[in-house]
Amino acid sequence: MIVASWIAFCARRSLEQVLLLSLEQLHSLRVWESLGTTRTMGNSCVCREDSDVDDGSVTRGQLRRVDHTAADHPEARSSRPRDPVRPPRRGRGPHEPRRKKQNVDGLVLDTLAVIRTLVDNDQEPPYSMITLHEMAETDDGWLEVVQSLIRVIPLDDPLGPAVITLLLDECPLPTKDALQKLSGMLSLSSTVARQDAVIPSKHRNTTAVLGCLAEKLAGPASIGLLSPGTLEYLLESLSSEAHPTVMLFALIALEKFSQTSENKLTVSESCIGDRLGILESWADHTDYLKRQVGFCSQWSLDNLFLKDGRQFTYEKVNLSNINAMLNSNDVSEYLKISPSGLEARCDASSFESVRCTFCVDSGVWYYEVTVVTSGVMQIGWATKDSKFLNHEGYGIGDDEYSCAYDGCRQLIWYNARSKPHSHPCWKEGDVIGFLLDLGKKQMLFYLNGHELPPEKQVFSSATSGFFAAASFMSYQQCEFNFGAKPFRHPPSVKFSTFNEFASLASDEKIILPRHRRLALLKQVSIRDNCCTLCCDQMADTELRPCGHSGMCMECALQLETCPLCRQDIQTRVRLISHVS
Repeated sequence: MIVASWIAFCARRSLEQVLLLSLEQLHSLRVWESLGTTRTMGNSCVCREDSDVDDGSVTRGQLRRVDHTAADHPEARSSRPRDPVRPPRRGRGPHEPRRKKQNVDGLVLDTLAVIRTLVDNDQEPPYSMITLHEMAETDDGWLEVVQSLIRVIPLDDPLGPAVITLLLDECPLPTKDALQKLSGMLSLSSTVARQDAVIPSKHRNTTAVLGCLAEKLAGPASIGLLSPGTLEYLLESLSSEAHPTVMLFALIALEKFSQTSENKLTVSESCIGDRLGILESWADHTDYLKRQVGFCSQWSLDNLFLKDGRQFTYEKVNLSNINAMLNSNDVSEYLKISPSGLEARCDASSFESVRCTFCVDSGVWYYEVTVVTSGVMQIGWATKDSKFLNHEGYGIGDDEYSCAYDGCRQLIWYNARSKPHSHPCWKEGDVIGFLLDLGKKQMLFYLNGHELPPEKQVFSSATSGFFAAASFMSYQQCEFNFGAKPFRHPPSVKFSTFNEFASLASDEKIILPRHRRLALLKQVSIRDNCCTLCCDQMADTELRPCGHSGMCMECALQLETCPLCRQDIQTRVRLISHVS
């Protein structure tokens, strides 16, 4: 939801600027250019190169540029009225002077302090975020913002790294000069990584910034940013002397640099596999910070930095007693799922979601989630009609077919609207319980066994077909228990478990590494006239009024805008000529 609000605001500002320029006379523009202005940073400075992104997939940067276009039409998702109690806040208009420059450190801390209050799509970003974005429109301003993020974000705030990602992700892309100046200012090396070890926040924030820039850039820009000194710094940050949170974000930065094929080769040749081979033993550690390091190390060894002679985790994990798990075929594109199918993590800048493999239609059901990170996650129940719009910030609880518990912001989510609950903020190691009573048409949420009043709103739209489901903001992770092991806080009422009644074939339990999954997909033959989205059903549906087709009715019903032209879909028509 936070990401969606910020994208919509940026899109509106861009539209206003374009309209203003179209009204100005050409000769006045030339006069202005001749006077010389401060060089600004725009999205045209550095762009992704398709040839340098692995797997030939559409990059997240490209998707975000498309999302900005869609955001120009706020009615595409909903036409909910603004809260009349709260006066609207707005950004700088096209004829207004630039805001007076303020203390950058104060603006960053203000943004961190209010980020939990950004819960509705109707809300505009806070003043501090808008001001920081305006400052970042020039080289010097962008560098000032980046240095402040490294300097002041505290280590103990669970949303700190997410705020770094949120601010940098929507700022203008840095110019080549700005990146060179940043590299000079940081002057990274293995020696720098060993310095100030007693101040891990500086190194955590530095690695988080590098990871965000690596995700935002690609091609020559990403290759240039990963200088020998930067690579030494990140590898040294994986040493046993480093703080675990520094290890974690150094590894995430290396993952994101490796989105560019040349960087991936460079990192792979650095013997990173030996270091990760040690760290992956932390995957089941009782220290939840080390557990995150172990999870990411294991995922990287399985998916990115392959090591000769190492057996893939999915080949050795014991799944004999697992009958229900997270569904690797019903998940948004950037979520990481463990080979056990019971743990998930998001390190992308989008809002990633997943459903489980088992669906329930009647009875009383219960499952538990162990919180590994204490940031923003929305966990609960969803039907198949609930949509995952990860780049727009919509997840579980953001439509009428799902309801979710948010322990970070202390909210219950339904239909993209939230209400506060009485539980304290969750923390690492807390156990959240989820009870679904389809007979009484109610959902119950528990924090370490303490129950909230029942939730019933979702049953006005759906009465059956529910899955356990969750959505994750950046750098969040949790573990699911569907009944394969004893529950920590079972409710007093009689209930059933997924693991007791579900069943999965051996091949359905396998969570393949991405490169092996892609290799199998390349071998699949796609018949003529099949749906371009699911590649399974017949493409027999046309979208109106735009007239685009090439998809099945099942996929078309999950869309609200045409994937080709982004026009709102008013009706979906099945083409009889395609039905045999």
